[in-house]
Amino acid sequence: MERSDPNAHLVTARASGMVGCQHCAEAWPMGTEICGRCGSRLSSRDETSLQKVWAWWLAGIICYIPANTEPMLITKTLFQNESSTIVGGAIELFEYGNPGIALIILIASVGIPVAKFFCIAFLALSVRHRSATSPGTRHRIYDVVEYIGRWSMIDVFVVAIMSSLVQFSAVATVTAGPASLAFALSVICTMLSAQSFDSRRLWDSIDGSVPAR
Repeated sequence: MERSDPNAHLVTARASGMVGCQHCAEAWPMGTEICGRCGSRLSSRDETSLQKVWAWWLAGIICYIPANTEPMLITKTLFQNESSTIVGGAIELFEYGNPGIALIILIASVGIPVAKFFCIAFLALSVRHRSATSPGTRHRIYDVVEYIGRWSMIDVFVVAIMSSLVQFSAVATVTAGPASLAFALSVICTMLSAQSFDSRRLWDSIDGSVPAR
């Protein structure tokens, strides 16, 4: 039995001669410049959306490299100085009998950021090259990327907490390494990349709109 297209009956606001506010979701006639509900400026599509997405995405990639190669945590004692990267610290936790914490750090600091990079790139490319994946599926991916962005800072939070708690003056000190700043910048860049994406373009294939170049 032939299955019908679930998006065949959908009509976008743009095809209906309307423009939706991205802040309060109110729909207005095409050509309206200011939203009468929240006062935001209205635009049918952000013509520079993909350029901003790729710019922030590339900046996030650049920052993510030193975030994984430079020390995240530096421990100084009377006898020695030790430093560990994100992956190195997770491995040490696993060896010391804390596999649960090690897994959480790997997922939050490696798995989620890498997945976000792939998802944002996929969404941007799908708009440019008309992906066969349904707009609804792609929009759900976009919602997930935005939702998990806030949890990507867990490594920075852990370092900040340890730096404030583990201070024993001359006995031992724990300080944040250069990777913490790079990691925070990478997370911020990927969040800005996701927020720069105009999700309305995911639905342009329904009404035959031409994607941005």
